[in-house]
Amino acid sequence: MAGPVVISQLGQTLVHMADSVIVGQFAGTIPLAAVSLVNSVFMIVLVIGLGISYGLTPLIAQENGRKNYDECAKLLSNSLLLNVATGVVLFGLVYFGSMVVIGHLGQDPAVVAEAKPYLFILSLSILPLMVFVAFKQFAEGLGFTRQAMNITIWGNIFNIIFAVILVRGMFGIPSMGVSGAGYSTLLDRCFMAIVMGVYVFRSANFKEYLLAFNIWTIDVRRTLRILRIGAPVAMQYVFEVGAFAAAAVLAGTIGAVEQAAHQVAIQLSSVTYMMASGIASAATIKAGHSLGRQNFNRLHRSANSSYHIVLAFMCITALMFVVFNHVLPRIFTDDQRVINIAASLLIIAGLFQLFDGTQVVGLGILRGTGDVNQPTVIAFVAYWIIGLPLGYVLGIIFGLGVSGIWYGLTVGLVASSLSLYRRYRVKIRSLRPA
Repeated sequence: MAGPVVISQLGQTLVHMADSVIVGQFAGTIPLAAVSLVNSVFMIVLVIGLGISYGLTPLIAQENGRKNYDECAKLLSNSLLLNVATGVVLFGLVYFGSMVVIGHLGQDPAVVAEAKPYLFILSLSILPLMVFVAFKQFAEGLGFTRQAMNITIWGNIFNIIFAVILVRGMFGIPSMGVSGAGYSTLLDRCFMAIVMGVYVFRSANFKEYLLAFNIWTIDVRRTLRILRIGAPVAMQYVFEVGAFAAAAVLAGTIGAVEQAAHQVAIQLSSVTYMMASGIASAATIKAGHSLGRQNFNRLHRSANSSYHIVLAFMCITALMFVVFNHVLPRIFTDDQRVINIAASLLIIAGLFQLFDGTQVVGLGILRGTGDVNQPTVIAFVAYWIIGLPLGYVLGIIFGLGVSGIWYGLTVGLVASSLSLYRRYRVKIRSLRPA
């Protein structure tokens, strides 16, 4: 189950990674720094929407475990309307908030000038992405994970081809620079939303699940059920992604080269994180389905298996980051200054791989059981009370630069991982019958 989800989750990151690679190779260091700044600001907004949409998956898994198919249909219709409304609100948040804030973060003026049009175009892609994830979370909650994977793969191919054409300027189309990467992402997400929706409504796999579907039926109780899980999940993502976004802003106050290096390292780390997040999503589905059937032994076994899988996987990625720390940054840029700094950051990333993987799996397991409030508090304390302040002290006050910022974030990840594992053990004991 985890394999296709891993690839599908990875696809969300590869869209932004492809933009970074193409812009870095064809447009230069300043545009690459602009991509870093925009992704840092935009990702905070984006994960709010993704987190809210993830509230659907454990509910679908639980109702499927109870064989309550009509409820699955009604949850989908409410989730789709909730996601569309969320997409509109988030676009407004970017347009009226982030577009103003981005010019007052102490960044290089040349970077800000490149960043603003790219941020606006990306904000337009929020709505189709929210439609896509509504259908995706519904299908994955029922255990159908391959189609979202296939659509994501083709969407990324589509995005890369159009990004190269638009950023570089080919076939008579003038070079659009950073904005070209934004337009390709917008087209990609529209394509994915349409194809995923057509698949869900036309596939025989979902026929019995959609008999009670009515897009215009808004039920406050069901919407609140989704939000009770989705809103805390959104905050969990905001606290973690926001901490790394704040780290990018701190890196930008040091210099554009440091910010570009941070972008390179964080994009590579995001790839491994999203793959671990795919394992966590499978853990959510299994935990929710087992809970729906009241099979607590199966829940415990699948949760332990998820931890073992992610530990093995992250050991491999940690080794790759350490061994190829000077090779991987060359995928993004030829600027030796950026490569040298990014290489040092990848050594630090190698150190925190195990903790990054286990903390996201811990969140996934607890999400499947409906336990989302205390993990949200854990995420806030780990990143904003421990990790980011320590990174500021080490990087800015003590002068360790962007490496010091990353040391602080590593401590935050360790705190999050250990606290979530402890919470998981407590939750498992509470679910077992006396």
